[in-house]
This record gives sequence, C-alpha cells and structure tokens, in this order.
Amino acid sequence: MFGCLVAGRLLQTNLQQIDETHAVFELSNASTINHVCVFLLGNVPFPEGYGATVHLHWPGRGFQLLGMLSNDKPSAIFRLRASFTYSTTTRAFEGQGSLTVPSEAASNTDVTAVLGISIEPLSQIYPQISSIHPNSAGSSNSIHRPLPNAALLAERIVRHLLNYLSSFAASGLGPDVAVPISIIEKWYVTFTNKVKNGGTEFLEREVE
Repeated sequence: MFGCLVAGRLLQTNLQQIDETHAVFELSNASTINHVCVFLLGNVPFPEGYGATVHLHWPGRGFQLLGMLSNDKPSAIFRLRASFTYSTTTRAFEGQGSLTVPSEAASNTDVTAVLGISIEPLSQIYPQISSIHPNSAGSSNSIHRPLPNAALLAERIVRHLLNYLSSFAASGLGPDVAVPISIIEKWYVTFTNKVKNGGTEFLEREVE
C-alpha cells in the first residue's frame, strides 16, 4: 500500500506490518538522509474518512510526527536532517509490543532510523498536523487544505444550526417560539457524527 523513496537510493517497498493500522520502513545510514518521500502505491486507497500519520523514530529519541497522507494527498516529502525536536514526540506507536526499534548507536555514521505509518481517522489526524511547528518538518507535510480559524469555524457552526432549525418552520417553529431541547440534541448528535466521520469540510460546502 505504501512506498518510501530516499533521495539517491532505490525505491523501498519492504514495509514491515506491525498490526492492521501500523507499519514501518527501516532507514539505514539515516544520518546521511536529507529528504524522504512517502506515498501510496495506488493499489489500495484509504477507507473513507481515513488517512495516515507519518512518524520518524531516531534511535534513543522516540517517535516524532512528520506529517500525513490521505486519498487527497497520496504523497509527501519530509526533511529528516536536523528535524527532530523533543517537544514534538508522538505516542502513535506506544504499546506496539511487536515493534523493535534500533537502540542509540555509538556512531552517527551507521544509524538506522524507523519511519512509522499509523492509519487513523482524518478527524484525529488534522488536529495533530495543525499542531506541528512549520520548521519542525518538511515543507510538504501540511494538510491538503488550511483549517478555518476559530471565529470563522464558530460562524459556520452557528449557521449550520440556524439552517437546521429553519427546516422546522413549516411545523410552526418560528422566531418567537421556544425551541424544544430535543431538537437541539438531535442536531448536536447529527453534527458531531459528521465531524467525526469526515471533519468540518461539509460546513464549507454549505456556505453559499
């Protein structure tokens, strides 16, 4: 499903499957790597509403989040050299008992790093990616579209609620009529399910 290409080396397809949602590539002589490209091979797409986060494990320093892949963004280039910072370590691969990562090497000339791929819902991936400092990874690891700012997002949520309530106008619900709490609860359940399954992009489509 995934391929890995280090600049100046042969294409890697030797993906090591850890479980149904986690897999890794080993990167030998990692201290000599400047950039790596990770991509979907095109034979198996992500399930609807899912993508993958990409992580780097440098010996002795844990996993760091680099970026993401999705059906809309099937490839990404990451800068590895000097990209690791302790403040951006990730827990995506914690508890993966079958995963063996290299120990810290005595010499940086023969370090084997691990590139980890974790398949997750897009609704969980986007907040992780938006938290990455722009200088902590390659320039190609941003999500495929910018997240709306808080004020704009709040406006769209309120508009979505008003549009929902307007659909009840034919049944006698008007501007001076108290809204039953059951109607708000129904909207809340429907709205949160949409966000969990596909993010907030549906709000943009509804703004005309």
